[in-house]
Amino acid sequence: MTKVITYGTYDLLHYGHIRLLERAKALGDYLIVGVTADDFDKVRGKINVQQSLMERVEAVRATGIADEIIIEEYEGQKIDDIRRYDIDIFTVGSDWVGHFDYLNEYCKVVYLERTQGVSSSEIRAEKRKVKLGLVGESPIVMKFARECEFVNGLEISCIYSSNNKSETIQAASNYEELLNNVDAVYIASEPAKHYQDIKSALHKGKHVLCETPIALSKSEKNELHELARANNCILMDSIKTAYSTAYSRLLLLIKGGKIGKVVSVDATATSLRDIEVADNENVWNSINEWGPTVMLPVFQVLGTDYNQKKIVSQIIDEGRSFDSFTKIDFVYDDAVATVKVGKGVKSEGELIISGTKGYIYVPAPWWITDYFEIRYEDTTTNKRYFYQLDGEGIRYELVAFLKAIETGKYKGYISRKESDAICEVIEDFYNRKDFIELK
Repeated sequence: MTKVITYGTYDLLHYGHIRLLERAKALGDYLIVGVTADDFDKVRGKINVQQSLMERVEAVRATGIADEIIIEEYEGQKIDDIRRYDIDIFTVGSDWVGHFDYLNEYCKVVYLERTQGVSSSEIRAEKRKVKLGLVGESPIVMKFARECEFVNGLEISCIYSSNNKSETIQAASNYEELLNNVDAVYIASEPAKHYQDIKSALHKGKHVLCETPIALSKSEKNELHELARANNCILMDSIKTAYSTAYSRLLLLIKGGKIGKVVSVDATATSLRDIEVADNENVWNSINEWGPTVMLPVFQVLGTDYNQKKIVSQIIDEGRSFDSFTKIDFVYDDAVATVKVGKGVKSEGELIISGTKGYIYVPAPWWITDYFEIRYEDTTTNKRYFYQLDGEGIRYELVAFLKAIETGKYKGYISRKESDAICEVIEDFYNRKDFIELK
């Protein structure tokens, strides 16, 4: 029996895919089809994939052509698979001519001519693009503008900002003008303005991606979510860390018991900047700038049902509640967590998650990491994990936002419960609840 293997993403399965699979099957008696996993697609730079892994697997299965379907998850897997399944022929489309010649050492390599005039990229390109508006003075606004170039189906329509200028993006003279020319909006205005900015967008039926916190009180946040639901709009938190491949894999390993039962989470994020607080009304304080990021792993690992918390802050502008440093301790039934943020204090920006079998160490800056370690008592069993990270996770976040708009369903990496918990802590900071101020 002649065994044949081929690989692909098979996003938006079309006639060209089917013809290629049919011709691959004709090369032998048994066809194995490798469908690339979402994480591996990201590593290869394919971030415009519209369908989930399971959707793509089911589409290939539905053709009835494949005798067996496997998942491709890592670089070098093709050699492993050829050996494992005793493959006679490896085949792939002619656009890869020469690229896989090295596999001739293990089996015969055949390049098949692709069906002309059809491709997943063309199908995605033909879809109407979502027009996105950018709002806010934060430097991250221009990062989003650059990352949008990598996301098929999304285009920057205009920008409304006093600080961020672009020669290629049309500037709106006011927020109302921007909303009238977009389908969706990314908001990175001062946190105190988020509630009204989001509300205005939702009333006009615009989808919203907003830097967390979405609002400074839970009641306002609930109102916005209800308004989004009523108007069939997507309202999504923006914390780019949640979309980092390394961070996502870290959570999976924890849930899989790699470090045993988690008993402690420690996360720190600080930056030293010369900030003229009194002269800059648009500056973010420490709790808003870094708080959502450091609280994310706490609530995603330990949950949101903590028993008590203590907020300790150093306030240098009481009128605007500008905290140069804030430390928050959380106590659970069976675990604890500590987070530290600062824009006037410098510390090691690391993440440490401690368990009964070992611990996970993520070096600074952990919130944009492509690397982490699992460490054990026996150091010979320590393991390092590396994952490519492009655009600090922003482009992956934009892909998730776009998919939510297209499907009408938000299946993001930050749950409503986690978002609410972050909002509640920040609200307590402003209300001075469970709060101690340093002199």
